[in-house]
Amino acid sequence: MRRRALTLLEFVEHHSGSNSHALHFVGHSTGGLDVRLLLTPGVKLGQVSAEDSIAARTKTAITLGTPHYGTPLANTLTNLNGRNWLMLVTALATSKPGRYTLYGAARALTLWSRVDDFILGHTHTLLDSIVERLIKDIKPDADDSFFDFVRSVGVDQGALVQLTPESIDLFNAAVLDRADIDNVSFATAAPFPKPYVGWDPYKMMSRGLFALSYSLARREQRQYPYPDHAYELLEEIRNLLPFELDRGTNDGVVPTLSQLWGRFGGIAVADHLDVVGQFPHDDEGGVHYPGWLHSGSNFSKNDFAELWSKIAAVIANA
Repeated sequence: MRRRALTLLEFVEHHSGSNSHALHFVGHSTGGLDVRLLLTPGVKLGQVSAEDSIAARTKTAITLGTPHYGTPLANTLTNLNGRNWLMLVTALATSKPGRYTLYGAARALTLWSRVDDFILGHTHTLLDSIVERLIKDIKPDADDSFFDFVRSVGVDQGALVQLTPESIDLFNAAVLDRADIDNVSFATAAPFPKPYVGWDPYKMMSRGLFALSYSLARREQRQYPYPDHAYELLEEIRNLLPFELDRGTNDGVVPTLSQLWGRFGGIAVADHLDVVGQFPHDDEGGVHYPGWLHSGSNFSKNDFAELWSKIAAVIANA
């Protein structure tokens, strides 16, 4: 997170410098923690000494779907089984047989994504999107950017470790808010996943993956309970949702109560990536987006517009 916050600092300096008299940050997911770290009084992220200057000009710090108290999903991915899985992926990426195995799998998926369009009529699926934007150009060369990325994930798992409730507990003790910055949090909550009923194998598999992720994110760390502030907002938020809200309610990645920090801005019935545009829709250019996972949130363009209008209103009112 320190490295990410430093990248954010350098980006702000490059694009705004000292010319902007007012700055407003919107951080989704871990991005919200990056913003909080950047704005912490006295923080030193690197050789660039612009933290205080940026904080002095910042009016609002808005977070969306941010794990302010961590996520149990990070514990699962950093336990022994999770690390062994990442080590296996890294080994595949660093050996010639492994690279050709992954390359062959990528070619097979690319072929299947074309075959099912004609035979089964399954167009604009998540697989089509993954093939088009990620794996169709993968090469078995050791210096291919895809394998560089996989190797970096296997070597540096610091972000996952830092998102565990245990690590975030220490983060919150050290990362303080500035009194003159309006900290506003927007939360997301998805309904408890129900079994998919239908004949679409993609939706069936996608719903199953989301149900697994949702169940892992429900595992509350009893040793690190949510603060009183979160429970005080519980009743207010319950009235805004069409389903029951409890400590285990989450968006498939982050528990809803973990997303509450500072002033409460609002809540969306959505999964973790719906709110940044990864929901099934067509954009104005005619490009179809299949979404992330079939969560059953039914998040729509209208919901997207309503949520981001509220976020924009916070900035405008500041």
